[in-house]
Amino acid sequence: MAETQFMPPVTQPHSRLHGCWFPAVAANNFQGWKQIGVKGKPASKSYGDLQALRMVWSTAPTPKKPSAPVEVQRTPGDSPLERLPTEIKNQIIDHLVLDIPPDGLSSRNADLMAMLLTSRTLHSATLNALYRNITIPHSRIFRKFLAHLTQNPELGTIVRRLDFSHFNPTSLFTTASERATTRNLTHETLLQCLELTPYLREFLAQEYVDEDIDVHVLRKLFFGLERLQGLDFCACSSAPFKAAFESILSDSWPQTLSITRLSLHRCINLPPAVFEMLLPRLPNLTHLDVAGTRITDAALMSIPHTARITHLNLAKCKQLSSSVVIDFLTNHPAVKNLVYLSLAADFRSYELLDEDDVTRLLPILPSTLRSLSLKGSKMNGSHISLLRPLTKHLEELSMGRRLKAEDINRLFLPDEDMEQLDWIPHTLKYLDLSDYIASSLNLPALFGSSSLLNKHSAPLEVVELPDDAYTRLSRSPPVTRAGWTATDFGSRAWLVRKPEGTRDLGFRDWKMGAAFWGMRKVPVAFSNVGGMYGSYMFKRHL
Repeated sequence: MAETQFMPPVTQPHSRLHGCWFPAVAANNFQGWKQIGVKGKPASKSYGDLQALRMVWSTAPTPKKPSAPVEVQRTPGDSPLERLPTEIKNQIIDHLVLDIPPDGLSSRNADLMAMLLTSRTLHSATLNALYRNITIPHSRIFRKFLAHLTQNPELGTIVRRLDFSHFNPTSLFTTASERATTRNLTHETLLQCLELTPYLREFLAQEYVDEDIDVHVLRKLFFGLERLQGLDFCACSSAPFKAAFESILSDSWPQTLSITRLSLHRCINLPPAVFEMLLPRLPNLTHLDVAGTRITDAALMSIPHTARITHLNLAKCKQLSSSVVIDFLTNHPAVKNLVYLSLAADFRSYELLDEDDVTRLLPILPSTLRSLSLKGSKMNGSHISLLRPLTKHLEELSMGRRLKAEDINRLFLPDEDMEQLDWIPHTLKYLDLSDYIASSLNLPALFGSSSLLNKHSAPLEVVELPDDAYTRLSRSPPVTRAGWTATDFGSRAWLVRKPEGTRDLGFRDWKMGAAFWGMRKVPVAFSNVGGMYGSYMFKRHL
């Protein structure tokens, strides 16, 4: 670097302040004007030196040109989506699965079909989502599915569920003769399908397919599928179905079956011997729905002690006695962690629980219970004090008859002589009062300015009503002003509270995919509820 010199001005040759440095390059130890002292004081009032202000005397570096982005060359199978772990890919692809189209006939799962053609990696992951849970809405879909399995038997090893709950034979054919002519779904083709799905875990049937379940199909289900866990024969009650069940009773049965979730809901004509043969062979039973069947006391007590039942539906079982049912719920080790319990009955034709039975029953119910139906039982005001502890963990409660409006309101408010600090709020979301006729409910007392409709009853969201009460309350201005609205679905009707904020959608693990309150059928598979199962759960009378 060249040596610098201070050049004073010509007019003031002795000045050390005025002048300039030559050449005009800062000295190596120059730190800024504020460091120059005159008579012991800084000559500059600057609060920052020139270096901080970027006023430098060295040549500024030449700015570098930004480099062009390098395009990453990816090989097939190396995209971010394809490189995700299999578990995460499956979760993403599952969101594209459409179990049932709106009309049952239009094309479905078009997105999945497109992903099959994307790459080899996504093809294998998509096949798993496409074939794991098979929903059959009509016989033409079943025929195509069976044809694919026949041509590609390896696809059958993916299948874990066969779901006929949405099956509607009239969606394609208007007469039984037309359906019989096509022979898309018969007991032969159904057996062939079961032979091609050796790892099946859930088989969901209903009344529209019961005539196609013959003795060979039943043998395959009970004896030929070692991994089968969920079995649902909802409302299967045809004569051929009954005859097929009676035929296999004489077979040599194994000591245990793999089934853990069993529904014979409304299989009204199966003989008691079926239950006495089945139930003792279910050591791992967790879900049992025998509503409306001919199950006997002996069959109920024959359930193995190793079972761990969480969902139990004994509604309208006329051959059960109250003493055995209460003894079973009190002493049997399989029902110590119940979550769902229905002991409902149609009091017009049958009564399972009288007042004394209810008094004995309520204190022994477990704290794990979330849904309890005592519909059809005979109750009185003294039962409210026994029900109150249950309402601290119950979310669904179906009341028996003969209670007064004042009794029902006591579920939501403490008694006058009770300390407010000792009161624990309830957790009820649903209350069933459909056992009462409008005249016995005293609607002005129950739904006027009482606690059932005002904010004190929160978090109560749904009140099921008898038909005549719904007709009167659906156009009632006080009900609307209280923030409730009347709605109906099929043969059932409810008052529903209008939400002030975000509505609780009603999904619970113990509902296994159902969202509505007031479930009357036990599900045996985690899935969206619809079709015939939705009808029996939420649309029909008991």
